[in-house]
Amino acid sequence: MEKSPLIKIKSFFFSLFAGLDRQLGLILLGLAGIGFFTFLSASQNTPVQIADELRNLALSFLVMWVVSRIPPKWLETGAVWVYGFGIALLIAVAVFGLIKKGARRWLNIGIVIQPSELMKIAMPLMLAWYFQKREGIQKGWDYAVAGIILVIPVFLIARQPDLGTALLVFAAGLYVIILAGLPWKWILPFVGIGVVGILLIIIFGSTICAHDVTWPLVHNYQKHRVCTLLDPTSDPLGKGFHTIQSMIAIGSGGFFGKGWFQGTQAHLEFIPEKHTDFIFAVFSEEFGLLGNLILIGLFFALIKRGLAISASGPNLFTRLLGAAVTLIFFTYAFVNIGMVSGLLPVVGVPLPFISYGGTALVTLGFGAGILMSIHRHRRLVQS
Repeated sequence: MEKSPLIKIKSFFFSLFAGLDRQLGLILLGLAGIGFFTFLSASQNTPVQIADELRNLALSFLVMWVVSRIPPKWLETGAVWVYGFGIALLIAVAVFGLIKKGARRWLNIGIVIQPSELMKIAMPLMLAWYFQKREGIQKGWDYAVAGIILVIPVFLIARQPDLGTALLVFAAGLYVIILAGLPWKWILPFVGIGVVGILLIIIFGSTICAHDVTWPLVHNYQKHRVCTLLDPTSDPLGKGFHTIQSMIAIGSGGFFGKGWFQGTQAHLEFIPEKHTDFIFAVFSEEFGLLGNLILIGLFFALIKRGLAISASGPNLFTRLLGAAVTLIFFTYAFVNIGMVSGLLPVVGVPLPFISYGGTALVTLGFGAGILMSIHRHRRLVQS
C-alpha cells in the first residue's frame, strides 16, 4: 500500500534529524531562542537587521546538521589538513590581511573572513589526532611537541593583535593536552605562578598601573584593560565605561528584571556593543537574576550533555575532541559573563548562541555538529 504524501513528508522530516541528540538539540534551541529575543531588544537603534541574525542562526544550525553527518573517522583523517590550512591562512593574514581599528585580523578572498576563528576548531582536531596516534606510547616529549603545535597559531593570532581569540585557541588546545594525560606535576607550577601573579597585580595594582610603567610582552591597550578591570573609575569615559555601564545594567535588573524592551541602560545607549559582546548586560537588566539563573542553567546543561556525549566516544580521538569542544563552550560563556560582570578584562568574546555574530556562530555550530557526529556514529562504530 502506497504511503500518503503527508506520511512521506513526515518520514522525510524525521529522517533529516535521525541520529541527532535530542537533549543537546533542545538545549541549543533554548539558547538560540533566548538569544534571538534578547537581540530584538538589544538591536534597537542599531543598523543590524533582524534578517541578518535569523540568517546567522540558520547558517549555524545548518553547519551543525552537515557536520553531524560527517563520521568522526573523516574528521580524524582531515585534522592535519584543516590545521595546515588554518596556519596558511594566518600567515596570509600577517602578509596580506585587512587592517581595521589598528588590527590585522581579516582576509579578503572574495568575501571577508577571520581565519583565527577556524583555529578554535582546527586546534583541538589536530591535537586530538596527534594524541590518538601516540596512544599507548606517549612519552614526556609528546607534550612538548603538542605545545609547539599549540603555540604556533596562538602566536600568529596574538600578534594581529587579537588577545581574546588567542586565549580561546590556547584554551582549546590546552584542554586536549591536559585531558590526554599531562602530569599534574607539570600543571601545578603554572597554576601557582598564575595565582601569585594575580595576587601581585591586585596588591600592587596602583603602582604597576602607573602611566610610566611598561609591562614586558604586553601591548599598552592590554595593560590598560587589566588596570581598568582593577579600577574602572580610573578611566570612566574610556576603557572603564564598558565595565561600569554593564555592571549598572546587571544590578538594576534586580530579581525579576525590568521586562522585555524595558531596559533603560540598553535603550538609552549606555551599554556599548549591546547586541554582541555585552548582550548579557541587556539580558540581565530586562530579565533579572531569575533570567540569569535560567540562562546559566542552560549552559550548565549544555556542558553536562557535551561531556556525556564525549565520554561515550568510541576512541581516544573522539573523547578528546568532544570534551575539548564542550569546554570551549564553557570558556566562551565563562569569559563573556565574567568580563561583562567586571570580573575579567574586556577581551571581545561573544556569549555562545546569544550574541549577534556570523563567523563566531558558524564556529559554534561546527563545534555542536562535532558533538552530534560523535553521538550519531557511536553505535555504528561500536557495533
